[in-house]
Order: sequence, then structure tokens, then C-alpha cells
Amino acid sequence: MLDLKITGGTVVDGTGAAAHIADVGVRDERIVSIGDIDEEAREEIDASGKIVSPGFVDIHTHYDAQVFWDPDLTPSSVHGVTTVVGGNCGFTIAPLIPDAGEYLMRMLARVEGMPLESLARGVPWNWRSFGEYLDRIDGKLAINAGFLVGHCALRRVVMGEDAVGNEASPPQVDAMAQLLDESLSAGGLGFSSSLSPTHNDGDGNPVPSRFASHDELLAMAEVVGRHEGTTIELLPAVGEFSEEHRELMIAMSRTANRPLNWNVLICNSAIPQLAEAQLAVSDEASARGARIVALTLPQVMTMRTNLRTGFLFDTLPGWAEVIGQPLPERICTFSDAESRKRLDEGAHSEGAGIFSFLANWEYLTIDETFSTENKPFEGKTVGEIAAAQGKSPFDAMLDLAVADELRTSFLTQTFGDDAESWKIRADSWSDPRTIIGASDAGAHLDMIDTFATGTALLGPAVRDRKLMGLEEAVHQLTQAPAELYGIRDRGVLRSGAFADIVVFDADKIGVGPIHTRYDLPGEAGRLYAEADGIEHVLVNGVEIVRGKQLTGKRSGTLMRSGRDTDTVTAA
Repeated sequence: MLDLKITGGTVVDGTGAAAHIADVGVRDERIVSIGDIDEEAREEIDASGKIVSPGFVDIHTHYDAQVFWDPDLTPSSVHGVTTVVGGNCGFTIAPLIPDAGEYLMRMLARVEGMPLESLARGVPWNWRSFGEYLDRIDGKLAINAGFLVGHCALRRVVMGEDAVGNEASPPQVDAMAQLLDESLSAGGLGFSSSLSPTHNDGDGNPVPSRFASHDELLAMAEVVGRHEGTTIELLPAVGEFSEEHRELMIAMSRTANRPLNWNVLICNSAIPQLAEAQLAVSDEASARGARIVALTLPQVMTMRTNLRTGFLFDTLPGWAEVIGQPLPERICTFSDAESRKRLDEGAHSEGAGIFSFLANWEYLTIDETFSTENKPFEGKTVGEIAAAQGKSPFDAMLDLAVADELRTSFLTQTFGDDAESWKIRADSWSDPRTIIGASDAGAHLDMIDTFATGTALLGPAVRDRKLMGLEEAVHQLTQAPAELYGIRDRGVLRSGAFADIVVFDADKIGVGPIHTRYDLPGEAGRLYAEADGIEHVLVNGVEIVRGKQLTGKRSGTLMRSGRDTDTVTAA
């Protein structure tokens, strides 16, 4: 007898093959039959008129901390995601030593927008090795999850406070390589790092990985190459890559003989040449025996910023040291006329780079306020408020923020929502040099709404804009990312594969309204959206979501390299 039978649905199997009506039979965590099934089942789901597809696979998340206070890994699970990879960009909370926890906690709060009070109250911080961290969460998750080993934690454990501001000595590089080796042996899915100028720690300094030499990064890549089922993820830069960046990316991929996945491709008609310039490194890599794959978003990113976390603002010249100040001092600095003049000039200087658009203060929209006097300004632009108050836009913006103790949430200008940008974006989805992802789910909790990549692609982009066929879109969300990371027996509907299945209504699937939900430890808030059109989510044959409700079942697998992943080489 079957454990479960899904009847009458339109099967889109993840391979890109044409959809067809069929039943799906499940027994002992796996799919055992697809077709016209007569066998009885203990439970049935009527999927008539609905799509039956593999669960979505999201290879770029930051759920490393959230697993402790939210083992359902929402909102990903309610949006049809059944498999995630965490530990990206070099930011993990393992391995660990006693005096590193405080630093890593403050770093994550700053660089990944996780509330500090939630990290302090919701994470036990009571392990040492990477394997011990994995053991803490094994068997407790609703969906399948695997974790990369982050460069910043490796550096902080080996080098202590010297991890910031210093290159590693040869013995320190050897110690990091040994620690990475142990972490991968325990099940880490690979190595992640960042050289991005947007990544600063809790003190406003560049994160530890930004001080690594190329020799250090290549030493880590060499370790990755010795372990089955591992990969490399890197955030090399923002914008167009320099020759130095290209050479490093290619060398890391060749040294490890693994694909290198990087974040994130920029698809914007205002700079149409940038996407192809970024993707050119993949062509060069291919010609030299390496493989480099870009993450690309399926939606327009709406971005909220604030001066309390200061993320992105700290990339503007002269701002990092201010954002790094304790909150009371920072409020005083933002209240001071001379400091304001200096910061405004820095934001408008040539060094502002790709984030210079933030300095168009008048175009920022007030998204959320926290003081009584500021509530009437929600939904208005800074320019409108400045004109009404007879102030400069920068003064009006800072006055609002100071009154809110810097918690005011500003919506930045939205770029890339025009027809030409959508065309560039859609062309990237099926490009073999890219993979759909970059959700950042679990991070930037008060800032971005990209956590629902699957429902965003299948609803607005596929159904409404008709930018890609349904079968190809499902393939890009399931089999394609699973194969890039070698995730075994997931991402497809076939006999023998794990029964990670989503049943959804193609006419309704999409992302519900974005709102702030106060459900984190310490009563902190996060941006959240329910899923529309998702009717059932199964992980390893067990239903974890029915309609918009979690069932409370936690059937996810803690994925470990080699056991749950196969080796994907660069060739």
C-alpha cells in the first residue's frame, strides 16, 4: 500500500518536459510511481486542475541562525521551497570558540540585517566544531537544509581579533585549511566567502574575509577539491569585475575543480551592458577549464533602508565610521550640522560608486515610522516632506530618522521595473551561465522582499508577463539548482526520487502583500508575505504545509556533503 497518492494533477516534473496529467504515488519518503495508479493509499490528495511539481530549491539563504527559533524556515517553506542551502557569502555561526560568538553575532546583525536581540536570545551559541553545529539541528527541520562553511568564522576562530585588518600568516592559512577540512568532513557543503565592499562588521570595519590574500582563498579552494559533494560560493565585488576579480574566480574554480557560484547579476536597462560584462567571466572560465555561475533574481527588488543598521549607507564615503558608532553617539552625529554637511558631501562624491543613488534623498519614500509625530509622513517622499517643512531633503530625512531613534524605514527608488529591464532579466533566466536564486531568505529581514523567488517567478513573471514557459520555469527552480550543487535525488519528480512535492494553482500562485511581522526572539520584526496559490507542500513524503498553514510536521533532512550530495566538477 502507498503512504500517499496525489491524483489527477498536471505533473510538471522539473526536467523541462511537457506537462501531463498523472497520479503520483509515494512510499517511505520516495516517489515510487507516476502515471495511472490503481494501488490503494493511506492518504490521498486530489490535485485535479492543479500543478504537481518538485519542491523548489533555494541555494542562497542565510537561515544559519533562524533554524534555532524557526525550524519551519518560514517564509520559504510556505512558498513551496523544500530544500535550502545556507552559510552563503562567508557568514556562518560555526565553527566557533567562546570569544568569537559575540563578534559573529554583531557581524551578522550588521552585514545580514538580523536583529541583534534575536541572535542573542534565539541562538544557543554552545558548539565548537561545524559538525557539532549540524548535530544541534539534525532531525529538527521542516525542510531539507545544508550549510556551507563561512570564511569569516574560519578566520575569526584561527586568527582571533587579528582576523580584521590583517593577512593571514602561512601557519594561520594552514590552520584555516585544517579547520575547513574538518568542517567539510563533518558535512559542510562547501566553502563561501566575500570580498564585497558592502560587507562590514559590527564595528564598521570590513568583514574578516575581505582581508584574505588570493593565496589564502586558493588554499581553501584546494581543500574543497578534496571532499566529495562540495562546492564554492563567492561574492567577489559589486558591479563590473576587475581583471583581478576574474582571475581569482577562475583560479578558485580550477583549483577546487568545482563550479563557483557568485551573487548577484544586475539586470537593469539603465546599465544594459553590465549584465553581459558580468557574465563574460563565465565564458572566459569555460575556455580555461573552470565553471562560474551567476545568481539571477526572478523579480524586481524593492529595498528598504534605515540608519539603525546602516547597511548600504555604510558604503558611501565617510559613512562607515559613523554607522559603526554606538547608537547614542550616532544619533548625535546625525543631529550635528557640520557632520551632516560632511556626510552629504561624501554621499555625492565620485567615490560613492554603484550606491550613489541612495544620495537622491528627495526620492526616498517613508515606508514605516516609529514615533507619533512621524506617522503622518508614511507613504510620502522625503522631497515632499522637505518642501512642506522648508528644509533641504537631507535635513528632512535625518530629522525624521533621529525622531525615530534611526529606525525609520525608507523605500529606495525602484530600478529595473521597465519592459527592457524585464527582457534582460528574462533572458538571463535560461542562460546556462546563471541560476535563479539570490533570495537571501533569512537575512536583511527589515530591508528586502526577495525571499519568495519561486512564487514571484511563477506568478508575476510566468503567468502575468508570460516571460517564460511554465515547464522551463519549474526546471529553473528545481532541477537546475539541485544539479549545480549535486543535491542527490531532489529537484525532479521521478520514481526513486525523494517525495519533495508542491501542489499549486497556476492561476493563483504569487506573493501576498508584504508586511512587517513581529515574531522573532526579542519581539523583533521582519518583512513577511504569505504565499498565494500554494495548496500542499510535501518534504520527504510528509505534508508540512496545507493551504496557508504549517502542519507542524518536521520531516526535513539535514544534508551533509558526500552523503546527500554528489560531486559536480568544473569541467
